[in-house]
Amino acid sequence: MKRILLLISIIFSVVTAKAQFGVGGGGSSIVGKISGTVVDSVTKKPLDYGTISLFRATGKSPITGVLTDDKGNFKLDGIHPGVYRLEITFVGYPTKVVKGVETTLSKPDKNLGTFGIAASTKALNEVNIVSSAPLIENRIDKIVYNAEKDVTAGGGSATDILQKVPLVNVDINGNVSLRGDANVRVLINGRPSGATSASLADVLKGIPADQIKTVEVITSPSAKYDAEGSAGIINIITKQKNISGISGGISGGIGSRQNNGNFNLNYNKNRFNLTVNIGGNAGWPQTSKTSLYTKIDRDTIHTVSQSLGTSKVTRHAIVGSVSAGYEFNAYNSLNTSIRGNQIAFNTDANSVITGTNPYDLHSVAHAIPASGFDWNIDYVHKFKTEGEELDFSTQWSHTIGKSEFTNIYTDVFSNQKNTIDGTNNEYTLQGDYVLPINTTFKLESGAKYIIRRINTVNDIYSPVGNDFSFNDLASSTYGYNQNVSAAYTVLTINLPKNYSILAGLRDEYTTIDGNPHSLLQTNLPFTQNYNTLVPSLTLQKKITATQTIKIGYSKRITRPSLQFLNPFVDSTNVQAQRTGNPKLNPEISQTIELGYNTYIGSSIVNLSAYYKHTSGLIEGIATPIPVTVDGEIQGGTLTTYQNIGNNNSFGGSFFGSVTPFKILTIMGSINAYTYKPDPAGIFNLAQSQNGTYIQYGGFMRATLTLPKDFVAESFAFGNSARRTIQGTNPAFSIFGVGFKKQFDNKKYSLGVNAIQPFSNYKDFNTNINSPGLVQTSKFQYPFRSFGLTFSYNFGKLSFKAPDPTAKKKGVNNDDLKQDDNGMGGGAAGGGGR
Repeated sequence: MKRILLLISIIFSVVTAKAQFGVGGGGSSIVGKISGTVVDSVTKKPLDYGTISLFRATGKSPITGVLTDDKGNFKLDGIHPGVYRLEITFVGYPTKVVKGVETTLSKPDKNLGTFGIAASTKALNEVNIVSSAPLIENRIDKIVYNAEKDVTAGGGSATDILQKVPLVNVDINGNVSLRGDANVRVLINGRPSGATSASLADVLKGIPADQIKTVEVITSPSAKYDAEGSAGIINIITKQKNISGISGGISGGIGSRQNNGNFNLNYNKNRFNLTVNIGGNAGWPQTSKTSLYTKIDRDTIHTVSQSLGTSKVTRHAIVGSVSAGYEFNAYNSLNTSIRGNQIAFNTDANSVITGTNPYDLHSVAHAIPASGFDWNIDYVHKFKTEGEELDFSTQWSHTIGKSEFTNIYTDVFSNQKNTIDGTNNEYTLQGDYVLPINTTFKLESGAKYIIRRINTVNDIYSPVGNDFSFNDLASSTYGYNQNVSAAYTVLTINLPKNYSILAGLRDEYTTIDGNPHSLLQTNLPFTQNYNTLVPSLTLQKKITATQTIKIGYSKRITRPSLQFLNPFVDSTNVQAQRTGNPKLNPEISQTIELGYNTYIGSSIVNLSAYYKHTSGLIEGIATPIPVTVDGEIQGGTLTTYQNIGNNNSFGGSFFGSVTPFKILTIMGSINAYTYKPDPAGIFNLAQSQNGTYIQYGGFMRATLTLPKDFVAESFAFGNSARRTIQGTNPAFSIFGVGFKKQFDNKKYSLGVNAIQPFSNYKDFNTNINSPGLVQTSKFQYPFRSFGLTFSYNFGKLSFKAPDPTAKKKGVNNDDLKQDDNGMGGGAAGGGGR
């Protein structure tokens, strides 16, 4: 409680800084008001809920605004003496500009009287707004991928979209990495989802591509972001239109690999807005092929085995959201949203194992649909000083899930069955304050408190005849509690000669309590407490209107979460066991990056070079273990997460976009970096490869815009094999083409696409080579897909431009390592997920 009070006091202490810095226009404190009435020039009827915007005489951004009431009246309060420009906008009417609006110290109040506006000669019918933004935007602090302009995206999922985003890689299992680093934070609409802590890969596969508007990539987050994620942050923004009236859309795709559909409805009247969205994704059964060769020659274990098998997987997901907001006035607003999801999968696998003791294995995995929701409430108060803002946000994330795994052996081992039942609750309180001190300085500060409660029950069943009986001795429960309290301050300084500085400091204190319980495995409760100070610094120079160069430093951490700390041995697959490590420390990475960005006509070029030092590098280490069957020792492996040492990495990335002809746009990106770990202590013995290895990933796309609203597109991307101190993880590449025709002023569209059309299967090879252990595996997954996509937009509405300076509101918990199963109790074997 003392820590919470301390964080709250930090926010209020920053708010009081307003008085200390003397915010405002300076000089006299006299303020007045500007008022008037707006009517139709022909009918003389008042125009209610028109938008009144007040600018400084030569300003480009409004300093305040208000809506007219039901009698067409408006009043702008708190106006300092000066010369202003007034703009009046109303649906179906041209914008009226009133210049030379002046208030003085002697006459601070100004009544402008009645304005008559003539209706536009162009009636507002059903409209479909087509964004002029390019497919990829390279902004100062982020790269933005405009997914709604992706012709080949229809019929796919969020996973398919992320595979095309510059600097982002997604492997065959759906694990996401940024510039080759898997320690990345994935957010949805600026917030984490409780479901992503359970299984990020499943959540991404369940979000229809048609729901996604943009994807933001932030490689060097400032101190205002949670310190988690050494690689950076990926923010997925779903579609939400800024409109007045009612509108909606239906879209989807039918393909040979997967199908999806999406429906959205938007309502905006006066100061109230409501958005409803629901979508689903269902894959056809996919049969993959697996092979595994293992040779163990260590101590008393001398075995060779080989496994060949197939695995059929089906999955489906439903995602929906409802959000509503109300603006009480120009200074206060309240927003709430709830986002729900349901994910289910089934796996049926068969393997034939040859070696010293051959046997066949039939594995079945079934996930009773896991469901959850994220509920947010956000309150925003804007002060009369432009840009000054105070936000309070809360979030409750809740996820439940249950999975069942069964292994049936023909010989050697006993049959196995287990169920995992998990519940995840996460509660967050957050406050943020922004204070523009003057044109040179801007101060941002805030605090956050996160409470995480995860409970897992892992029930083991032993064979009894042809059935199973509950085994109380082997079953286990696991309670995991984590609290994170954080506070930050960021100062932006605009210097002469187009220099600017962004400096920040964040402090995070983490407490972890683990309570494992099992009658068979003795594991004591454990506690971890640590404090992390996270500085950030960016220096930027705007060389010309189109060229920018910057250098930045950032520090990030990767906290080991549930699965990494779970001390129970998962022996679902007897010959490939896994366990967590309660003594695991967080990874800490420090990055220095130099970046250059330029625009040449319609072309974009972005270059960056970086150095990253990671201490406490976390990797899973496989070691040979004896597995006794009928008195004979068989070979097996036990994989344990360890802090293996340090890693120093040098890297560089390039992104470019060029339009050689008006109808053709070509863009591409490449990222390359080195991997040179420095294992400490006993992990030197596990290292099988010494030296510096270069790893890379790249992407290229070409879009052809043809007459009569035809669009054609092709893309290709890939990445090299990823190194560990024991071997390599799979490389990956893919190719696709798409074609779309738009109708009725782009209100309707039909498209076709093909992914990997020239080969059905993609091969994914993994190698481990360490003292006493050699293991190679091949996983072949069917990727060839042909699909038909469609979309339809409806509604009678008007569009208003969003505030370009507005930032995303609400809770943003980007502080946990996500590529683990936060719901699981340790049994992932037999599922082939």
